[in-house]
Amino acid sequence: MTFYSLSSHPGLAFTALFSTVLSPYLSPRTSSVKCKGCFFSFQTSFYGVPQGSVLSHLLFIMYTTPLSTLISSLSLYHHLCADDTQLFLSFHPSDFQTNITHLQNALTQITSWMMSNLLSLNSCKTEFLLIGLKRQLTKIHNSSTSIDTSQSAREHLSFSSQISELSKSCYHHIRALRCIRPYLDLHTAKTIDTSVVHSELDYCNSLYYGLPKYQINRLLHIQNVLARTIVQAPKFQHITLILKYLHWLQVSERTEYKIIYLTYKILNTTQPSDLYDLVSI
Repeated sequence: MTFYSLSSHPGLAFTALFSTVLSPYLSPRTSSVKCKGCFFSFQTSFYGVPQGSVLSHLLFIMYTTPLSTLISSLSLYHHLCADDTQLFLSFHPSDFQTNITHLQNALTQITSWMMSNLLSLNSCKTEFLLIGLKRQLTKIHNSSTSIDTSQSAREHLSFSSQISELSKSCYHHIRALRCIRPYLDLHTAKTIDTSVVHSELDYCNSLYYGLPKYQINRLLHIQNVLARTIVQAPKFQHITLILKYLHWLQVSERTEYKIIYLTYKILNTTQPSDLYDLVSI
């Protein structure tokens, strides 16, 4: 094993590191596909990095760093997470067409940058999401919108679609659990619930705070069905005693608990810093 010190001769250290580690890693490599014990002919890869290695993520982020500079120069906010890029901007409904045109021009420049750097913008996975209050969205007319994306969405901030998808997934798991529940002890059934169903109900549940009661009741119904399945109770047995027996908070209480916990953590650790800056006492 060789160690390189960057304190005395950083230039020499980087040269040695590149020649011994990065250069062979980035050099053309051959690969083949194995199917039913047979190997296909080897092919040489002149570009890119192998998927799945730790170093590949670092090199890809370094390679795409100029993209962040380009997006910032276009007066757009953005988030970069590996190969997932999010652009966003806020505007008044009366300026809708101007901002959409600006976004379209930005996508064109980003596409050109990617092509010149041997990258490709996947148009099939490019989505345009419009978020606003219902009264704001009614002022917008999309008839003249020419943005080229695979999907356009108008979100009324109601979480209806998200809760519908969540309900479908949770009820699927509950039906499967109900089939095997007679063969499980209580501890095992609760473990399966925590890892499969409640993990979905609790994921980002702080966003559910302030939702209309009818939306919370949809989530509460999932929890009630789950609780009766765990204890093998009849369908119409009162749920309060069952939740108390399982030591479960109701959906709205779990949401409040999550917010309180996050607030306590932010105030005591000052992390994440972007949320800490928004909290004042």
